[in-house]
Amino acid sequence: MKQFFAFIRKEFFHVFRDRRTLLIMFGLPVAQIVLFGFALTSEVKDITLTVIDQSHDVNSQQLVSKIKSSSYFVVSEAAPGFNDIAGAFKNGTAKCALIFPANFGSDLQHRGRAPLQIITDGSDPNTAKTVVNYLTAITTAYQQEINPGKPLPYLIIPEPRMLYNEEGNGSLNFIPGVMALVLMIVCTALTSVSVVREKELGTMEILLVSPFRPLMVLIAKAIPYLILSLLNFILILVLAVFVLNVGIKGSIVLLFLESMLFIITCLSFGLMISNTTNSQQTALLLSMMGMMIPTMIFTGFMFPLENMPGVFQVIANLVPSHWYFLIIKAVMLKGLGFKYIWKETLVLLGMTLLLLTIALKNFKTRLS
Repeated sequence: MKQFFAFIRKEFFHVFRDRRTLLIMFGLPVAQIVLFGFALTSEVKDITLTVIDQSHDVNSQQLVSKIKSSSYFVVSEAAPGFNDIAGAFKNGTAKCALIFPANFGSDLQHRGRAPLQIITDGSDPNTAKTVVNYLTAITTAYQQEINPGKPLPYLIIPEPRMLYNEEGNGSLNFIPGVMALVLMIVCTALTSVSVVREKELGTMEILLVSPFRPLMVLIAKAIPYLILSLLNFILILVLAVFVLNVGIKGSIVLLFLESMLFIITCLSFGLMISNTTNSQQTALLLSMMGMMIPTMIFTGFMFPLENMPGVFQVIANLVPSHWYFLIIKAVMLKGLGFKYIWKETLVLLGMTLLLLTIALKNFKTRLS
């Protein structure tokens, strides 16, 4: 038994000396609990709501005050103009608009019913439906408040409308997210083993004695995967349009160029991983497992980023798929042009240059 316990003690020492094992055992569960606990929620908060009050009566002001007092909305009142609403939705400064007609209070008092128009951003159908439910619940509570203990003689009729998604197609939000997820993981995983495979097979010497510069070697390794990834993108797009009935409202050329930029960003990330690791298993683990969870959580197509703590929202800005998701929604679903996505494009371009620089600096021209 002394020998048995000595072996157990030895194994404990091995575990404690291996930082990667300790990280997997204790770091991964803690990270998952924190991420899932704070990020995975279907509740929507801090919804930017634009109010156009054409009535300016007591009832409309009371209802707006009740909406402001809730923890779900950030209310901003706008001038009575529908062009202001379209601009707010295009710029992303509003996710919902509430329009009171000119005779809202008068119709409610004399006719016993009054319409109330709700316009939501239908490019995210799940969030849009949740917002409509919130506003409907607040409206119902307000009606009961002005008529305590009585049947409702006054009826406020919400009339919801989903901008960019009149049919309420639930696939609209998931298609851009799935595109970002697939391209991010596949492109990164393919190139992450390209350089490290040469090290394991012993063919790195051939590359090192070739007349090509290190930059040319990295570009040559990325180009085949770039072409294959573009074909993969076209296949996904065809399936989305003809199978899932998701229309392309913006420029196909702009969509293709932005997708090419994102693919190059993913390939650059894979090359960086490949140049900083020494085995294909480690490279695949970092590219697939290390990027799958951040891409699913921090992209924004499964769980609203507005619900997450500020630290997680900062982390989301470091994930390339988050910016690509915003670009795809703007071009493909909303039909917007380059002037609405130039900031996201510059972020992806900056990430690409940074990742290529790190990959080039870590490309070793000498064998150790």
